[in-house]
Amino acid sequence: MKKILAYSGDQDSLGNSFRIKRFKFLAAKLDNFPKPISILDVGGTVKYWEARGFQNNNDYKITIINIEPSDSPYSNIEVFKGDATNLSNFQSKSFDLAFSNSVIEHLTLVEKQVMMANEIVRLGKYYFVQTPNRYFPIEPHFLFPFFQFLPYSVKYFILTKTKLSRGRKRTPERAETYIKEIRLLTTSEMLKLFPGCKVYFEKVAGLVKSITVHNLPD
Repeated sequence: MKKILAYSGDQDSLGNSFRIKRFKFLAAKLDNFPKPISILDVGGTVKYWEARGFQNNNDYKITIINIEPSDSPYSNIEVFKGDATNLSNFQSKSFDLAFSNSVIEHLTLVEKQVMMANEIVRLGKYYFVQTPNRYFPIEPHFLFPFFQFLPYSVKYFILTKTKLSRGRKRTPERAETYIKEIRLLTTSEMLKLFPGCKVYFEKVAGLVKSITVHNLPD
């Protein structure tokens, strides 16, 4: 139960096991790229690349953009404060790969998600963007069945008055912020954001858990 309730960023979580499998698919593609490979991670963390074993690997030059930057102790990883919807300080196609994992659904508005998608397509020669599927029955952030389809008042009650979401209560401020922040996407919406993309589906019991769009070579 602890593995199920833990967040995907935790090494021993169930969510991280899915990340590992998904990343193996990407890593196999990157093996065929000339080195070094420049990667832009939009909204990522140093911890994510540590978990993948990419730290201090000079075959990969990783630039992380996050609204809450952190220091990087690694020679091949740089972290900058930035907004995923406006990365105009980088030139078009300046990275071999533009990457993002479980970030675009946190941008609240359709307009902001469009802006982020446009920047990813502009900056990367290739891209690899993952997001949870809106129609998967268990909402991944709150681990509550069909939470994404509930009225705001019911969501707020569940988060602040019960421990039905991940076994704990949230403060009113945190609950309100998180509810408003999350806007899950469907496959059709991702296809619209990334025209001509290929899709990698992650499934559980035959149901699509997450959607990854990319334009990597076969």
